[in-house]
Amino acid sequence: MLGVPPGERGGETLNLKTPLGDEVLDLRAGDRVSLSGIIYTARDEAHLRMMEEGIPFDPEGAAVYHCGPVVQDGRLLAAGPTTSARMNSLTWFLIDAGVRALIGKGGMGQEVVERLRGRGVYLAFTGGCAALAAARMRITGVYFEELGMAEAVWVIEADSLPLTVGIDAHGGDLFAAAQEKAKTKFQQRFNIKQDIIS
Repeated sequence: MLGVPPGERGGETLNLKTPLGDEVLDLRAGDRVSLSGIIYTARDEAHLRMMEEGIPFDPEGAAVYHCGPVVQDGRLLAAGPTTSARMNSLTWFLIDAGVRALIGKGGMGQEVVERLRGRGVYLAFTGGCAALAAARMRITGVYFEELGMAEAVWVIEADSLPLTVGIDAHGGDLFAAAQEKAKTKFQQRFNIKQDIIS
């Protein structure tokens, strides 16, 4: 049912598997997806290291998870998302290299929305659900381990990770839409003129 406008899928969850291809271009902001396959964690330091030394994995069709997991004895104990906006200015080279999905919480800036256009998606995972995420993942490798547990690039095999399309490849942005709706409601409720709060 890819290509169907959101709201017409009947609540259906779409199954995706990495490496991702053009199927992500049919997704719309608000769609629910279940992601399986290999994903790579990366936070601020990992992004900077990859910019300097190169991407240590094949980025074509990859999914990058903004996450600093808790790992003990090679096992994930917690793998909740990091606030993605921290990576707004650090993401361009991954998308240019072929990464098809960014995963995190809270959405990303307009520059990322534009860079994803026609290329990939941002998938949102609910903050506070680190144990749920870890229960659907297992570690298969690590890059840049010297950066420390939270900043290393962990290679993770995901099994049906429940996500929501936060930003689609057409410029649709669930977070911006929610912010605009809240702003409008606020203005109506308090009878505030647009130019006062802009």
